Amino acid sequence: MILVVWSSPNIDGLTATAANNVVSGIKNAGMDVESVHLNALNIETCKACGNGWGTCRPDGTCVLSDDFAEVYGKLAKADGIVFVSAVYWHDITECMKALFDRMRRCDAFTNHYMKDKECMLIACAGGSGNGAVNCLANMEKTMGHMGIKPVERLPVIRFNKDYMLPALVKAGEAFGEKIKNK
Repeated sequence: MILVVWSSPNIDGLTATAANNVVSGIKNAGMDVESVHLNALNIETCKACGNGWGTCRPDGTCVLSDDFAEVYGKLAKADGIVFVSAVYWHDITECMKALFDRMRRCDAFTNHYMKDKECMLIACAGGSGNGAVNCLANMEKTMGHMGIKPVERLPVIRFNKDYMLPALVKAGEAFGEKIKNK
């Protein structure tokens, strides 16, 4: 199963379309896929509780009671992951940042569920599109903390959306085939 995790408050905009196109491609490859829209969930920001690590470092769990544990569990079970984020201030959305921060705290030192998982990274930028590549670099750096292996990094911007959105179906197919044949 491949998990597509996406974040944008706009459910019918560029980021949503990108996520939907990747999902279509993964299905075309014959893989099971689930889409998780982070903006529809309650994932709080890390509180750096206790001595700064709470239970995340010693136990690999988070003390906050929200939707994080469910999403983290799905990520741990997934055979492959696609992260799709709108770009704000040349970076990922705050929703995805909250997920990544808490994942990193539970996974990098203790659980290692994400180690060696393959992923695709997609950044969708409106406006000038200048932040998309920086956003992808930030995503990849965060993946490295957990040992997740990006196999593709795709910027989708106003300039390239007419050819990139259809290409995301093919990218989803290729990723689905890669995961299926692993």
